[in-house]
Amino acid sequence: MQRVRLAFFACVAYVASAACGDPAAAWEATRPLAVVQLEPGLYFHRGQDNVATRENGGDIANIGFIVGSRCVAAIDTGGTAAEGRALRAAIRAVTPLPVCYVINTHMHPDHIFGNVAFAADHPQFVGSATLAEAEASHEESYMRVLKRELGDLAEGSVIVPPSLTVSGSMKLDLGKRVLRLRTWKTAHTNNDLTVYDEASGTLIAGDLLFAGCIPVIDGAVLGWLDDIAAMRAMNPRRIVPGHGPLVAPWREALAAEEAYLAHLVHDVRAAIEQGRTMQQAVETIGQEERGEWRLFDIYHRRNVTAAYAELEWEQ
Repeated sequence: MQRVRLAFFACVAYVASAACGDPAAAWEATRPLAVVQLEPGLYFHRGQDNVATRENGGDIANIGFIVGSRCVAAIDTGGTAAEGRALRAAIRAVTPLPVCYVINTHMHPDHIFGNVAFAADHPQFVGSATLAEAEASHEESYMRVLKRELGDLAEGSVIVPPSLTVSGSMKLDLGKRVLRLRTWKTAHTNNDLTVYDEASGTLIAGDLLFAGCIPVIDGAVLGWLDDIAAMRAMNPRRIVPGHGPLVAPWREALAAEEAYLAHLVHDVRAAIEQGRTMQQAVETIGQEERGEWRLFDIYHRRNVTAAYAELEWEQ
């Protein structure tokens, strides 16, 4: 694994042009995002294990890009327009090839708000067939929270919906490098999409895999368990998670996520059968897991609530 140290791009001409409103020049004056080369042509940035704050600038997701012989695909673009510009600068530090695709693995703000930084490249913005509707229905709340938490650091951040949608599967050719895109059952969200890089045997899972950070249910826990089994059956050489270490042993990480979700289903079903209310379930279920997951206290109670709502009306 090669650490890529990328230089700071800034000069008087660029800054002067940016001040006069030239967005392309502003991009060139952006400090490149730190990325790691996992394989030749496969670069990823490790997001911070946290919620979005002014201190981390919304940089909390793993995002990256893949370089072919013809063009580049960015895969998720970060939590702000500024992070997207930094990702674009990282690409430019590696290759002059055009960015032909910007792929979003799902709708959450930490993965999509950097899309706007690539608008002038005129790529295809790629996502699940259900992504645009999900983004539109959450846009107002996402923007409100982003501005509340990040203030002026959120400036310029807007949602850019997909121009190319995937339902089932699709292949994208970057030039001697084929990416296989796939949509999934409702799991982390109802618009999860993965990218399989044939050249390196790498599955970019988005938030279908959390490594060390607690998985967050914004879709369906039963669908997620099915999706985990299907990802395991793919048997990729590597899985890049949406959150957590880029090179975490994927079988162990996937098994831990599966165990957490399976235990959640078991315990919530038992609570429902015992006539316990949702609030009682939230207060008691899974507390022994606290030391096993980062961000447990932020998301576990929410997961119990989501699982209870899903399983309450099971036949």
